Amino acid sequence: MYNTMHGSYTKDTNFFKSTTPFDLINEYGSPIYVYNEDVFRQRCKDIKHLVTYDNFVPHYSIKANTNIHLLKIAREEGLHADTMSPGEIFMALKSGFTSEELFYIPNNATKEDFEYAISHNVLTSVDSVEQLELYCSLNPNSKVAVRFNPGVGAGHHNKVVTAGKKTKFGVNMDEFEAVNQIIEKHNMTLVGINQHIGSLFMHSEAFIESTTCLLEFAKRFDSLEFIDLGGGFGIPYKKQDGEAPIDLEDLGKEMDKLFKGFANTYGRNIQFQIEPGRYVACESGIILGQITGTKKNADTMYIGTDIGFNVLARPMMYGSHHDIELYTNDIEYDATISPYTVVGNICESGDILATDRMLPKPKYGDLIGIMDAGAYGFAMSTSYNQRPRCAEVLIKSSGEVQQIRRKETFEDLIALMQ
Repeated sequence: MYNTMHGSYTKDTNFFKSTTPFDLINEYGSPIYVYNEDVFRQRCKDIKHLVTYDNFVPHYSIKANTNIHLLKIAREEGLHADTMSPGEIFMALKSGFTSEELFYIPNNATKEDFEYAISHNVLTSVDSVEQLELYCSLNPNSKVAVRFNPGVGAGHHNKVVTAGKKTKFGVNMDEFEAVNQIIEKHNMTLVGINQHIGSLFMHSEAFIESTTCLLEFAKRFDSLEFIDLGGGFGIPYKKQDGEAPIDLEDLGKEMDKLFKGFANTYGRNIQFQIEPGRYVACESGIILGQITGTKKNADTMYIGTDIGFNVLARPMMYGSHHDIELYTNDIEYDATISPYTVVGNICESGDILATDRMLPKPKYGDLIGIMDAGAYGFAMSTSYNQRPRCAEVLIKSSGEVQQIRRKETFEDLIALMQ
């Protein structure tokens, strides 16, 4: 057995089932990404049953977590997928998604990017007038979608707000005529329009506002088969502080009203799609790592770990918060808490996981768990400082532990340099 010195999420959710953090580290090395199948499937179901409107298609966002084993589960649960690059299309197809279940939504795509999607029969959305001209010239007499900027943005950081006046994304709505001219010039059919206001919103107001705006704008098109509303649904990263989850029930009711009202006005049950982003994968994944010791430098007390920003980039990139759990094999431990700055092992001062976090003092050999790392965790990891990327394991509903990606080796670091 082991003791949890700090935090309760993994115990509350029976995250580790019949295994322990120490068993996983001993078997697969440290650090390691650990996913729970039950949590992942439940989040898929949350999104699948968000509304009662019958022509509704939720997506799994490939960029959030690209592990093929998780992609297969998302498809089993009935989700389609949104992709941002040819590589993501490749991964989605390899995991079992069909071309008809994919939507390609690139930004600043090259001719080669578009040609890959065209060759694999994946419907594409473009997000500028010039990109529309390029795509239509490559694939005339076909179908296309356009990403419009609804003028409303939201997100946890200005780097992930993807609509409004200060973003690179989307076609401005006042470019409506230019879009129509290109569509007619190349004998295209505009079958869909889409938006994405940003990532990690916890309240529905901005999403409902942008959706209302987009649906009013959509009435100007008579050939639409679907409207993709984007997403970016948030999760409560500060559970230990009592942060509540997004109210999906309330959001679903609001969306149902909008969907049914628009369908009545438009004259048919047009398909609505969403891209919930991190919501599906995030809470299903944590990072386990080793405590390497503690020390004091001037007035700051540090907890050292082997989880550098090569393993988890979000705190350094966005200043993001992740709850922390601490585990020990000791029967007794000092539960007195003090402010600690938790850091990794990369040779940069910005390699900080958490600042002034109230924690008990761990020792070398104890373990740390970084919560809510299933989305934009491993997908953004690197081998910076020539530290091979870590393994990923899945704790299945049966309790079995399955390695779904092996730990890289030093030889892997030079494999493509031969």
